[in-house]
Amino acid sequence: MLGHLRRSLRAFHRLPATGHAACDPVPLHRFWSSHIVPVSGWCNKHATRDFSTSEKVTRGRVYQQEELEPTTPAKDTDIIIDRIKKSTRELEQGPIGKNLSSAEKREFLVNTLLGLEDSREAVYGTLDAWVAFEQDFPLASLRQALSALEKEEQWHRIAQVIKWMLSKGQGNTMGTYEQLVRALEKDNRAEEAHEIWQKKIAHDLRSVPWRFCHLMLAIYYRNNRLERLVKLFKELEACGRKPPSKDIIRKVEDAYEMLGLLEEKNALLEKYKDLYNKPYQGDRKKGSKSKD
Repeated sequence: MLGHLRRSLRAFHRLPATGHAACDPVPLHRFWSSHIVPVSGWCNKHATRDFSTSEKVTRGRVYQQEELEPTTPAKDTDIIIDRIKKSTRELEQGPIGKNLSSAEKREFLVNTLLGLEDSREAVYGTLDAWVAFEQDFPLASLRQALSALEKEEQWHRIAQVIKWMLSKGQGNTMGTYEQLVRALEKDNRAEEAHEIWQKKIAHDLRSVPWRFCHLMLAIYYRNNRLERLVKLFKELEACGRKPPSKDIIRKVEDAYEMLGLLEEKNALLEKYKDLYNKPYQGDRKKGSKSKD
């Protein structure tokens, strides 16, 4: 880009001076500052791209240029280019505007998020800048970045990233909400996890995977919300959902016992005695190894 500017500027110096323009020369640095939108300003303007609709935003940059006028001597060329360098220095230090691979961009994002202060505005601003130059929302890269944050046990940051993603109308899936609920509980925000479950998931329990249901039952169990645990289990039963593992039955059994509902506990054990007596899949693997 800078080489192209140098060639263009030298071409401007060779233009003949005619007419009114020859009598009133305009310094070249004034021409560039008044006729071209700086790159850094363009980035700030586009830092909050809206990906919530299907309409794609073009990546082209629009420069407003007027009729060229004679310029100052060629010695000003280096000064102008230095100013352009300064205005784009921030872009040159990061992946924005550079031809980096998806892995490099993802690594840059994760490292940046890990180093940010605990501020919603800082996280959202970083994510907005990261996707500003993308024609399509980089959902796959974001999911991989979330996996990297999970390995670092950055639960608070994961919740922030997912909430930002959902605010853009992206990743609105059961798996995304499951990841958000898990991160919130790990971040000691079980009540907020419950609220999201109630608002976004609990209205249609027939379509919720048992893995997500088990996660929510476990959250209630670990946080001593036994009434909610029993209520959710009964709602699942009312929808014709049969628990797939005895681990779920054991949690409900303990909840009944701690709540003093012994009759319900006995009825539960009788109803699911076949499942309750079935060995764990892990137990089978251990048994097969011991025989070898």
